[in-house]
Amino acid sequence: MKLKDMKKEELEVLSYTDLTEMILNENKKPMNTPSVFKKICDLLNLTEEEYSEKIGDYYTSLTTDKRFILLDTAEWDLKDKHKVEIVLDEDDEEEVFDEEEIEEDEELEEMDESVEITDDEVDLDDSDDLEDLSIVNDDEMEEDM
Repeated sequence: MKLKDMKKEELEVLSYTDLTEMILNENKKPMNTPSVFKKICDLLNLTEEEYSEKIGDYYTSLTTDKRFILLDTAEWDLKDKHKVEIVLDEDDEEEVFDEEEIEEDEELEEMDESVEITDDEVDLDDSDDLEDLSIVNDDEMEEDM
């Protein structure tokens, strides 16, 4: 059934994403967010104020709905009409560093090399840390409380 043939009561029962799917099917071409939502608002007799209040949530619902795809042209279309292909260039596999990042890393390495740690500053014997510990069973724990 076409949207223009549906009663307002029938349209109000449908979600905005369901209406979007129907609109995109009828139009047979992708549409941008404001155009699709304006068409929905016209179908439901929503005011300009309601349009402004709800368009952000509408956009979010489109981005989370798996039926739709946002094209490079900033237009929405049904995902079923598109084939998703992932192409990796050889350059994509290499890690890209910014010159500033490289300079920062070199500075940190130089700082690390300039810091000397003496044996006096490092406590290598961890066993004396455990000398004051003792094992207590549950009954003794309850008595202390």
